Amino acid sequence: MACDSVFFMYVLKHVGREAFKGIGTLVDVGGGTGLMAAALAKEFPGLKCTVFDLPHVVNSAKKMEGIQYVGGDMFVELPPAEVALLKWILHDWSDEDCVRILQRCKEAIPPKEKGGKVIVIDMVVGVGINTQTSLETQHLFDLEMMILVTGKERDENEWRELFVAAGFSDYKIITSIGLRSIIEVYP
Repeated sequence: MACDSVFFMYVLKHVGREAFKGIGTLVDVGGGTGLMAAALAKEFPGLKCTVFDLPHVVNSAKKMEGIQYVGGDMFVELPPAEVALLKWILHDWSDEDCVRILQRCKEAIPPKEKGGKVIVIDMVVGVGINTQTSLETQHLFDLEMMILVTGKERDENEWRELFVAAGFSDYKIITSIGLRSIIEVYP
């Protein structure tokens, strides 16, 4: 997903900036090599980013200046930050596992009044779609997730159910970018 991060940062400069403005600290959960965190840190000076992934992933990642790398298990505990970023992560997992991941995120961030939120970048089936081909592509991704892993693509109602089950109070879909959306989720 490294090349995806470079493309997505280009798009964020033009469409999704508001979700990241004013953030002091961010943990990129499942952040892999750190390209997304590095691009965010470059775009938003003063933002302190932590890449959190499995130990063998962060140990083999080429370290980038200004980015902290932490190895661990997202089902156990996350490093604290104002914002937890889940880019292209939750669609890999079952509803039960997503609730567990979201609960760990909620534990790692402060209350909404102190800037706490989770930013989910993933598909919201049917949102922002303006062609039948786009909707069919989202459904194809859904089938792929069901076949390859225990995950799936979710519509807005399914996302809402996950957020409520994990103890979050509110969410908003702030924009759609092609097949994907940016969702802000508040404790």
